[in-house]
This record gives sequence, structure tokens and C-alpha cells, in this order.
Amino acid sequence: MNKTSIETAVGIFVVVGIVCVGYLTIKLGKMEWVGDNYYPIYAQFESVSGLSRGAYVEMAGVQIGQVEAISLDQDRQVAQVKMKIQKGIVLTDDVIASVKTSGLIGDKYIKISPGGSDEVLKPGDTITETESAVDLEELISKYVFGGA
Repeated sequence: MNKTSIETAVGIFVVVGIVCVGYLTIKLGKMEWVGDNYYPIYAQFESVSGLSRGAYVEMAGVQIGQVEAISLDQDRQVAQVKMKIQKGIVLTDDVIASVKTSGLIGDKYIKISPGGSDEVLKPGDTITETESAVDLEELISKYVFGGA
């Protein structure tokens, strides 16, 4: 075999390997590259203790999005959560967003309970009905010190 054909074959093999590793890195890292299949929705909570960026947004037990950012609304003194929801999912204006825990001491996520309205939330709208996270420490202290 010719020396240049062996070098060409090895070069092609290396390039294909690098492309495959790059593709897997993007897919496993859950990064978006061409286009975005999500739209932003906001929700405001009294407390999002334990919720983190990248947490799942679920509806009926199915993941429909992720928490993209968590910030403090300076005017209202509440936590503002920016979620990215898959484009095929339609949310109405009376859905309820709740901060839940998977398991007893598991990760926090946002559960969306569907509503019955005909008004659809547009990208960038805010969910008005929310339920904050249950603070286990507060519940235990109320029980122990007789507040419950």
C-alpha cells in the first residue's frame, strides 16, 4: 500500500473520531446548537429554596422543560424563575407552577398542573398561580416546639 493512502485513511479516521466526540459532548451536555426548540416562561415564587438552574420542569410526570435562571425581583421581593418550555407544549394562563421535591430529600423541580382556560401563555409571559417549596425545617420546628 502507498504511504500517502495510509496517512490519508488515518487522517480521515481521526477527523471522523473528533466529529463524533464533539457531537457526543454537545448531546450529553444538553447544549443547544442549531435553533432552539424552547420558549421562555416566567413564574414568581415566595421561596425557591433548594431549586437550582437546570432543574426539570414536569407536567403529568413528563419532562417538558428546564429551569434556565433564578433571580430576585427587586420590586416585589420574590424569586423570579425563568423556565424554557418545549415549543410543542401549550400552557394556558391558569396553570399552577409548584416547587416539588423528588423523593424525601431529593432534588427540587417545578411541577406544572394544567388549567382549563382557553387563554394560551405566549413566550415571555408569567405564570400567576404558584406554590412555593415546602420548608421541612420550618415544619419540624413547628411540630417540635408546639406550633403545629
